[in-house]
Amino acid sequence: MQYALIALKVLAFAFGAYVVYATGMSAIVTFVLPRAAQTRISRMVFIAVRNLLDLVAPPSRDYHERDRLFAMQAPLSLVLLPVVWLLLILGAFTLMYWAIVGDLREAFITSGSSMLTLGFARPDRLSTTALSFAQAAMGLGLVALLISYLPTIYAGFSRRETLVALLEALAGSPPTPATLLARTHRIGYTDRLDELWRAWEVWFADIEESHTSLSAVVFFRSPDPDRSWVTAAGCVLDTAALLTSTVDRPRSPEAQLCIRAGFVALRRITDFFGYPHNDEPTPDDPIAVTREEFDAVCEELATAGLPLLADRDQCWRDFKGWRVNYDTVLRFLAGVTTAPPHPWSGDRAIGFKSPPFWMAWRLTQTRHRHRQS
Repeated sequence: MQYALIALKVLAFAFGAYVVYATGMSAIVTFVLPRAAQTRISRMVFIAVRNLLDLVAPPSRDYHERDRLFAMQAPLSLVLLPVVWLLLILGAFTLMYWAIVGDLREAFITSGSSMLTLGFARPDRLSTTALSFAQAAMGLGLVALLISYLPTIYAGFSRRETLVALLEALAGSPPTPATLLARTHRIGYTDRLDELWRAWEVWFADIEESHTSLSAVVFFRSPDPDRSWVTAAGCVLDTAALLTSTVDRPRSPEAQLCIRAGFVALRRITDFFGYPHNDEPTPDDPIAVTREEFDAVCEELATAGLPLLADRDQCWRDFKGWRVNYDTVLRFLAGVTTAPPHPWSGDRAIGFKSPPFWMAWRLTQTRHRHRQS
């Protein structure tokens, strides 16, 4: 019986130490590691919040009602994350104290006093005192880590939203490729569109970095409910694709580079969520835009006075050849972020159903194997 108790205490101490390690690594990977990586703890928190919001505001509800609730998704997840970390630390150190002192009540009081740095429960052994110091430092460090990285998160959000807001002046609300091209043609801005493509090429590179290393930024919604970084990206990419494939003007290398920067960024962000997509699509692969919708936009551009290429069939094939590179990932991100139902993006978003939060462990392992393969 005595040996069984000793073995149980050894297992409890080892399990507690592992939970402390996993919690610390979760904090480091979530906020410090400058690359795309998932942790099971963070993923469980975000999935649990998403499940709650989907339960309160299912997809059948009005978009603006869902937008008001989903605006809390990222802030609520970030607030809950350190709470979950601290609870895990509290439980893990309780097990470790119990393994040493043998009294569960005393172990819990010592753990709580150490983590919250209250100091009313002072351990009387050197080993438990060392654990108390480590727990106090870790508890303060986790909270400080979140607080220190909040400005970085909001700085990334602010950079993203600047161009999204500016797009409304050119592309309207909701932003559409036809409006953007017609308006720039009407005000004589068409020859300066290369400046727009360069700005958005930098924007795509920026969101690829910020939205994978700090994934919470993906779920921060625009101040205006009818704006979205996903639908804005779709509008810019479709405009560049239409300009390159359909408008009768010299080919723009800047527009083509913008498209490539765009679909690479959207693919990297989609990879972070583990959604399967084809990295090497062919021009014959299906897209969500129909030929009738394409022809309607061409008629709208012709009415606005833009010169179009004569071979409409070839224009359609060329447009498909560009759109197929980002069609699936754009619609997936529109679904996962609950984007507004804007034409050619949010209105045909791929339905997203968040898995139960307890599946986070298995899903993270699956995504890790998928990225390695």
